[in-house]
Parts: sequence; C-alpha cells; structure tokens
Amino acid sequence: MSEHLTEIIVFSVLFLIVSGMGFAAARWRRPQTLASLDEWGLGGRSFGPWITWFLVGGDLYTAYTFVAVPALLWGAGAMGFFAVPYTVVIYPMVFLVLIRLWSVSHVHGFVTPADFVRARFGSPTLALLVAITGIVATMPYIALQLVGIEAVLKSMGVSGHLPIIIAFAILAAYTYQSGLRAPALIAFIKDTLIYVVILAAVIVIPAKLGGWGSIFDAAQAKFAATPAPGDGILLNGNNQLQYITLAFGSALALFLYPHSVTGILASRNRDVIKRNMSALPAYSLLLGLIALLGYMAIAAKVKPIVTEGKPDNNTIVPQLFDQMFPDWFTGFAYAAVGIGALVPAAIMSIAAANLFTRNIYREYLKPGASDADEARVSKITSLLVKVGAVLCILFLDTGFSIDLQLIGGVIILQTLPAVALGLYTRWFHRGGLIAGWVAGMTAGMLLLYNIGNPVTGKLHFAGSAFPLEKLGLDTKMTIYAGVLALAVNLVVSALGTIIARAAKLVDGADLTHPDHYLADEGDPRIKDLDFTH
Repeated sequence: MSEHLTEIIVFSVLFLIVSGMGFAAARWRRPQTLASLDEWGLGGRSFGPWITWFLVGGDLYTAYTFVAVPALLWGAGAMGFFAVPYTVVIYPMVFLVLIRLWSVSHVHGFVTPADFVRARFGSPTLALLVAITGIVATMPYIALQLVGIEAVLKSMGVSGHLPIIIAFAILAAYTYQSGLRAPALIAFIKDTLIYVVILAAVIVIPAKLGGWGSIFDAAQAKFAATPAPGDGILLNGNNQLQYITLAFGSALALFLYPHSVTGILASRNRDVIKRNMSALPAYSLLLGLIALLGYMAIAAKVKPIVTEGKPDNNTIVPQLFDQMFPDWFTGFAYAAVGIGALVPAAIMSIAAANLFTRNIYREYLKPGASDADEARVSKITSLLVKVGAVLCILFLDTGFSIDLQLIGGVIILQTLPAVALGLYTRWFHRGGLIAGWVAGMTAGMLLLYNIGNPVTGKLHFAGSAFPLEKLGLDTKMTIYAGVLALAVNLVVSALGTIIARAAKLVDGADLTHPDHYLADEGDPRIKDLDFTH
C-alpha cells in the first residue's frame, strides 16, 4: 500500500471534501423542513436547467460508464460500444414522454412512476407490481456503483470487504441526512472531475502509446489471437443482433428506472426537461471517449488485479490510470471514479425508497401517513436498499459488472406497457397489464436462468445475451433477453385486454385528464389546474 500513498492521500482528500458537501447539502436551498418526500426525495421540485443537467447526467453516466464499459471493450471488443448508440437514440425517444410524465405528476403530486400507474389505471395491484419491479431492478444498479468504488480501492492496495463497507457507510449517511439535494450538489464536482480526467486521458495516453493507429492495431491483434467467436474491433454475423437489441432494449429501459424519473420530476418546469433532453447527448460524446479506454488498456498491456485466483476485469481502467499517469493525477482520476459512483447510488437509493414509501407503506401499511411519516420511512428504506445492493455483489457474478445492470434492465422493461405506453393510451385493461407483467417477468427470469458464463463456470444468471439455439434455431447468434421478455409482455397485455373487454370485466377509473399531460406551471392555457401539491 505504501507505493500508492500519494494516490490514497489525493483520493481521500477529494472524497472527504465531496462527502462533506453531501452532508452540507441539507442546508443548500434549505426549506422550512425536509420532512416530506417533495423536499427530501425530490429537492422541492425546484431544480433549474443547470442543476438538472448535472443531476441527470450524474445519474445516468455513472461508475458503470467508467468501469464496466471500458472493461467490456477490453474483454470483448466492439460489443462494448452498444452503450454509445443507446445513449444517443434515447433522448429523441423520451423527449415527449418525459414532459408528459412531468406534467401529470406536477398536477397530481406524483413522486414515483407507480403513483402515476395507480391513478391512470385505478389499480393498486398494478401499481404495487410496478413499485416492486423498480426496487428490485435498482438493487443491481446500485451494486454496480459499489463495484466501481471497490475496483478503485483495490488498485490502491485496499482489498477485502472493507471497500464495500466504507462506500455503504458514507453513501448511507449523507443520503439519510440531505436527501436528493446531496447528489444534486455533488454532481457539479463529479462531472467536472470526469471531464478533466477524460480530456487528459484521450490526449496523454494515445501520445504515450504511439497514437490511435497503434492502439487499434494492438486491439485487433489481441482479438485475432483469441478463440472467442464474438470478440473483435468490428461486429460479426453472430453478435450483430445482440448489439442491436441490447442497444435498443437498454434505451427503452433507461428512463423507466425510478432514479431517472426522480431526476426528471425534481425539475422546475417542462422547459427545463426540454433543454436537458437536447443537451444531455453531450455526455454521449464523453461516453464514446471513455469506452476507448478499454482499447488503450490493451495497447498498454494492462492486466487486471487478480483476487483469490480470479482476475477482476473491473480494475482495468484504474490500472491503466496507475500505469499512465503520475501518482497525484492517478489519485485525482480515482476520485472521479469513486465520486462518479456516489452520485447515482444516492439517487437510486432515494428513488427506490420513495417507491416503497408511496406505493407499499402508504398504500397498504399506513394509508393515513403524514408527510413526516413518509419522509422518515423513506430515509430508513434507503438504508435497506443499499443492503440489498451489497447482497447483489455477494451473490451475483460480478466478473463483468455490466451484467448486473443488464439483468436489472430486463426486469425494469416489464413496466414499459403500464408506464410509457400508459402516458399516451388508456386502451390497455388493468387485468391485461397485470397478466402481461407476470408473463414478461416469468419469461425474463427463465431466459436469464438459462444464460451461463463458460469463462467463470457460472451456469445461470451470468448475463443477458440469450443464445437463439436454445429456442431450437440453427444459429450461433444471441439476442438481448429483455427484448424477448418485453415482446411476451406486450402480446399477453394486448390479448388480456381484448379478452377483458370481450368479457366486459370492470376496469379501474382513470383519475387523470388529457389537459394534465400538457400542463406547465404558469401556462395561461390551463387555469383550472391545482399546482399546489
């Protein structure tokens, strides 16, 4: 550990400064009280364009960006670039969807996607399923952030379970005290650090390695020498379908996650969201540069840290920084990764806690809960969510931590018919949507169960690339399991709705109104709506 002393000092100082900001955030834009979900869980619904840009950017571009994507490029090549197109196509897809969600949530005081589903379809059961899905899907995503912190600490010579305990304790403490204001304030520092590190990396590292031509030549030589049919710096016939469906499925899933919705609902008005959906693709350019760190690591002959006889691919990027930068800047880069994990993990735990509080606790356990009751329960639940994330790390294959997020994506996609399509149509019957959710979730779990990892020897739940040959097709191609599960969900939802309508089954009442989806604070066209909730 002594050879990493400078790195540890720089990392610790920056980490402590940012953690202190997390605790101080409780006094930033301080309301009369934080004892409500509007204040603790949504920052008072008052964030403007810049705060929202940093908050949502810090929420979506995480330790997953810095650790998992380059690690996938290092191990599998071009497949790892799937994260770039999906973060490009997502913003036009959700531009109109999110402003409709913001408007109806603003009118009715919704805090979670399940709140909207409850009012739209008049079904507490469907809202409960959406809430449970969001909580379960968020667990592995938080775990991914903790894996990123652990990878950095390993590279500084700190190993064992201590890194997870440290990350958990810091994250839990300032999230409990400050709520959403903490990651909103920290996001300014986090994004600044990341931009500085990546700018330095794409200039300094290629210059040291002989230029981009040498980097790509080294990557091509590595993949040409491996027996794996799916790797390489270009896609081939066997992995193109997986690439397309993975990018498209991941794009559909991104803004279904509770933490993505939380950042949007914290915005001040519709115009803030429109500006951010136009400006956030700037992060996708940064993501493309971050992904190339995987190829740089190949050219630099970086080797992952071996723990208990198994290489930890998540340490590829930290090891690259250690090899290429002076110690003081390596510590700076490590802090960028670590803080890049804290911001989204805080938002995710808040979002999952809001789901439990609004759609389980208040709906079923204490219908008359006060605002203070909700805030207290949400704080406690946010701690329990982090415990669940730690369990994800202990019991799931984290060889490529990106698998954790992809498994969560398969799960959260099953809320698309109720949440995303529900914003535009009330055609679906609540019974059909419930049947679709059950069918889609069952299909998703069966598909994930049958996905193994021959490298690690894990037979089940080792990724999201489902081999089509297991469906009886004579091909080596794979497909993203989430897309297949969503297709099952949509077909069953539609069939269930047709059957329910034919049988004249009673449907739930829709408590929303078409004007609610267009409302904006101060909009002169809509004068009879209540914006006080």
